[in-house]
Amino acid sequence: MIWGRYVLTAGLQSCRCRVSCHVRRHYRIFPDDVKSLRAVVNPDVSKIRNIGIMAHIDAGKTTTTERMLYYSGYTRALGDVDDGDTVTDFMAQERERGITIQSAAVTFEWKTHRINLIDTPGHVDFTLEVERALRVLDGAVAVFDASAGVEAQTLTVWRQAEKHHVPCVCFLNKMDKPAASLSFSIESIKKKLKANPVLLQIPVGRGKDFSGVVDLLTNQKLIWKHKTMRDEEDGRTFEITPLDESEEPELLQEVSEARTALIEQVADLDDEFADLLLTDFGENFDEVPSIKLQEAVRRVTLARKGVPVLCGSSLRNKGVQPLLDAITAYLPAPNERHYDLVRWYKDDLCALAFKVLHDKQRGPLVFLRIYSGTLKPQSAVHNINRNSVERISRLMVPFADQNVEIPSMTAGNIALTVGLKQTVTGDTIVSSKSSAAAAARRAHNDSGTGAKCGEHASVVLSGVEVPEPVFFCTIEPPTMAKQADLENALNNLQREDPSLKVRLDPDSGQTILCGMGELHIEIIHDRIRREYGIETDLGPLQVAYRESILHKVSSTETLDRTIGERRHVVTVELAVTPLDSSSCEFAFTEELGAKLSAEIKEAVENGVQSAYLQGPLLGYPLQGVSALIQSVHMEPGTSPAMVSACVSRCVQKALRLGGGQVLEPVMSLEVTVEEERLSSVLGDLAQRRGTVRDIQSRHDDKVLLATVPLAEMMGYSTILRTVTSGNATFTLELDTYEAMNPQDQNTLLKRVSGLL
Repeated sequence: MIWGRYVLTAGLQSCRCRVSCHVRRHYRIFPDDVKSLRAVVNPDVSKIRNIGIMAHIDAGKTTTTERMLYYSGYTRALGDVDDGDTVTDFMAQERERGITIQSAAVTFEWKTHRINLIDTPGHVDFTLEVERALRVLDGAVAVFDASAGVEAQTLTVWRQAEKHHVPCVCFLNKMDKPAASLSFSIESIKKKLKANPVLLQIPVGRGKDFSGVVDLLTNQKLIWKHKTMRDEEDGRTFEITPLDESEEPELLQEVSEARTALIEQVADLDDEFADLLLTDFGENFDEVPSIKLQEAVRRVTLARKGVPVLCGSSLRNKGVQPLLDAITAYLPAPNERHYDLVRWYKDDLCALAFKVLHDKQRGPLVFLRIYSGTLKPQSAVHNINRNSVERISRLMVPFADQNVEIPSMTAGNIALTVGLKQTVTGDTIVSSKSSAAAAARRAHNDSGTGAKCGEHASVVLSGVEVPEPVFFCTIEPPTMAKQADLENALNNLQREDPSLKVRLDPDSGQTILCGMGELHIEIIHDRIRREYGIETDLGPLQVAYRESILHKVSSTETLDRTIGERRHVVTVELAVTPLDSSSCEFAFTEELGAKLSAEIKEAVENGVQSAYLQGPLLGYPLQGVSALIQSVHMEPGTSPAMVSACVSRCVQKALRLGGGQVLEPVMSLEVTVEEERLSSVLGDLAQRRGTVRDIQSRHDDKVLLATVPLAEMMGYSTILRTVTSGNATFTLELDTYEAMNPQDQNTLLKRVSGLL
């Protein structure tokens, strides 16, 4: 314990020094009454909760996280987004803009549980941060603005959680707002998310009179009273009293109806609870024990048949402690999520790298979710994806931008490692190559089919899906002497952020920066300036178009080359066809596929993929095209490289004959605006080739739903602020790629060719 006390003290001092220049804050890494460092570092797996906070922009994710840290004892002062002193928003850009840009992990204790929490961004430009966080988490808290219900980005993050089968708890935040509505929020969850909300609390008071909640499971009232002394207004203490006949009749009636509805709803979703009701409590639901109801709600949540709904106001310090209780009560422990792949590793190490940060002193910092086995510093590990052996030099528990070194970490936890030089997001880390081979053998024996012994494809954890960028621009260093520094900065940033793409233009030799939106590009540019000290110049933002063809055509190409004393002759015949989907495909005829060797098939595929990178009109990547390889004739001795080159030329020839068309990214736009300013927004939208899908009412505001080409949305935030005097908000996310009309396409072709 001497060693333990030393580490904790050092970590505490580090935290204080780091933030003292901004606001005097106090951190408690672990509770004061810790009896065993081992219990803190590696608690029982059933007591661990790996959760994420997800929501639309400005719903209150970071504020909710800040309150959780305060009430758990991790911090001793309440941080505020507007003051720029929150724990998880520690980047300079986050504090200046008041938004979350990158996900931040923090670990704290709540009662007898360890909570590993990741605060995720709400802006669509940083959706990948949500995606890779949800990939490794066991549960999530979806935060809603109770006055707005389900908003545009809420839909996006909810779909991501569903894709990874993550159980969720809903928290209706901002119940103190005048327009807050419990019934509206519940209805929007049902309609828009197609979810089954299980209401566990009802608010006491409305708007500014919101003072607490009634717990429908226990029939207890939780009230946060306003104090006169400022140091007592932190929400740490609240009164819990049972409901009795002296309460307001309206509240008693509302609670009674809501609890009956809750019991009936849970009985419909959980057979075990339904049997209990029919057997013991068929005549009087009031006698149903709260513990039995809670157990049933937990089963419903873990089975993803329903989502518990709680309410509160994080900014006003109300309702966060019951939310923490709900996280530990209803969201799963790591051993309650079933990962078939992990069981094949048994007690051997199996972990997934889900995030990389670059530190100037320590190099890459890699976040790992440990699924099985134990991780220790100064140990060698095997990266299956890179087929390389690396050594972990240091192992730490992540606390936002502060970390504490530990001697080991077991399954179910999230660790921060130093020393993994080659590992990137999505890589699977195991203890050794032999353990991966053993897992592959177990997988093969268990399924009876699939991978052969020694192959690792079946025992690699699925990585993170990276969306395609929609904006790009050129980036140049101030002088050629800074070119190498810029390349190093871009390499580090790409490793941190897989949604950032950097490529070299083969014609101009310029470096092209590709990102998810204007804000994304702006943040990257700002980070290069601040963190790497390079004053770069950005070219104008351009839209990442796609290309396709109009007609099905066939093409034949022959390549005849003599290199040295060797003659290479190959003839390829194929057909290309436009598709309705967004993918690009290729296939062999059945007869040809059975005849060609694996080496030649690979060469053909490389040739097709090479041709797909540049369309016939402007050189943008292709989308919605299928190539059918009908014949490949080769002279003996013809190399696969020549086959690949001939196929590429044949596809390009067919694409030119097929009549090219440009596809432009079309965005889904949601604007929330005051009714009297709606006409100004509609007028501006009409000039941007926008199409209005719907106009909805949300209390006193109007919500405009539209689709609009991305090319028309440059600088939209500034224009919207001008036409609405700053009284509007909007969200934008990629909807689909659509064919441009002939007039707009001709204008684009002329502009690109320099005629305009």
